[in-house]
Amino acid sequence: MAIALSAEAAETPTTRPVRRHPAWWFAVALGVLGVGYRLAVLLADLPPTNSDEATSGLVAMHLAEGREFPLFFYGQYYMGALESYLAAPLFAVFGPSTFALRLPNLLLYAAFLVLIWQLTRRLYTPWLAAFTVGLLALGSDRILKNELIAGGGYPEMNPAGALLLLLAVNLGLGVVRRRWLAYAGWGLVAGLTLWDDWLVLPYVGAAGLVLLLATGWRAVRGRDGLALGVGLLIGLVPIVVHNLTAAPENRSLAIYANLSGGAVASWPDRLFGGVLFGLPMSGGLCSPGRCEPWQMWWGIAYPILLVAAGVLAVRALRRATGDERVRQAGRLALVVGAALSLLAYASSGAAGSTPVESARYLHCLLISTPAVLWPLWAAAGAGRPSGGRTRLIRVGAAVPLVALTLTMLAATGALLVKAPELARPVDERRELVAALDRLGVTRFYSEYWTCNNITFMTRERLVCAVIRDDLQPGWDRYLPYREQVRQADRPAFVLPTGSPSSGAVAAHLAGVGAPTTVTTVAGYDIYQTAVPVDLPLR
Repeated sequence: MAIALSAEAAETPTTRPVRRHPAWWFAVALGVLGVGYRLAVLLADLPPTNSDEATSGLVAMHLAEGREFPLFFYGQYYMGALESYLAAPLFAVFGPSTFALRLPNLLLYAAFLVLIWQLTRRLYTPWLAAFTVGLLALGSDRILKNELIAGGGYPEMNPAGALLLLLAVNLGLGVVRRRWLAYAGWGLVAGLTLWDDWLVLPYVGAAGLVLLLATGWRAVRGRDGLALGVGLLIGLVPIVVHNLTAAPENRSLAIYANLSGGAVASWPDRLFGGVLFGLPMSGGLCSPGRCEPWQMWWGIAYPILLVAAGVLAVRALRRATGDERVRQAGRLALVVGAALSLLAYASSGAAGSTPVESARYLHCLLISTPAVLWPLWAAAGAGRPSGGRTRLIRVGAAVPLVALTLTMLAATGALLVKAPELARPVDERRELVAALDRLGVTRFYSEYWTCNNITFMTRERLVCAVIRDDLQPGWDRYLPYREQVRQADRPAFVLPTGSPSSGAVAAHLAGVGAPTTVTTVAGYDIYQTAVPVDLPLR
């Protein structure tokens, strides 16, 4: 513990540096590389888009055209449509596209790097801040999906959480010039998170406690308190409007109560998927779609380091005063936010039943990266070695830091190696659209992961409705599409080759004796009938 405290005393920056710290230049260079890497990935049509993201694109397209103004992602009453509102102006100017839909997310990522640099510099040291930016500049498959795909609140949750903590810390340290504006901004962002995505709420709560501890109840009275209240009320407008106008079963608390039921999994599966597998997968240490055993060491190290960081912060907070008390409270908030998020996820059935995709629920843990690194960083950089024991401690602390960097580099490299394979679905979808245009198909039935994807890709020139394997109506997030396809004279059926739904359609068309032309292209069977055919749709 003495090592950690001596490192802190030696490296903690002043709140008003006279000139740029050398670490700042490294952070800028690493941040530019991170943004450039993600821009190149976007230009290569990666990560592959899906129907969830296409739904966000359709919302943005409807907003840009002034047709619809939904508060939530089509087809559900949670996860606000903030990403669509951010992309709508770009759609109005440049037209709808996946790139335009994702461009605001790239800017949000850049903002997150700036915020995490500032937050880490305030709470820890400039060099740890630069190292943290460097790690966050890397990007495995799971990391890039969370940061760039506009599919439900993930790109904006980390900038929001980091901003709330930074504002709380800066207000406590007294380095904010226009306090009322900072309070208003804090309230606005906190309110918007209740509409946008509840996964970041542990960090919102932790930041709120830091704000009260650092500034006290008296500080939020008068103009500052009024600004905080007004900002919070403005941020809460979308969720308040929804809950005042929605049916009882569609209100927020009812929706989240239903979601908490979810998948069923045993506790060993939850602990494995949520901790041992979930932490390295969500933290950017794993290859696309899988974690090798040698990549999963972080699932063991992370909880240990989180506990160590919490112990250090609590001990220091007990004896700290003034600005140091604010900094230690900020450190503890990072630990608490991560602990609550990890506990909530590991307790869910999704952690055990769908660990690969559900690892996205731990995305906000990136906010706590400096807190988890701090015990190792402090021990590895604690002055000059005065003996064999100290040297051993330093080397022992540096090894995990080097291992973490190398593992994340390997995961990033694995994504780049697999990039051509991952980009193949984009080419296949283009080939499918060209075939549909050639065959004169404009209205068709398909499965969920195809429908909105094609509809958005063609800007609603082609419209699709979802059917299940039993040929019953599927999950049409935007119900008008179902009616448009139903009213078509002879809608086609476009199903993945070899899928149960394709077999069911073939059997049904043969059963009713409808003359049918079948075209197979890009992994899909396209069924076109010579006469109208009714499906057994209820």
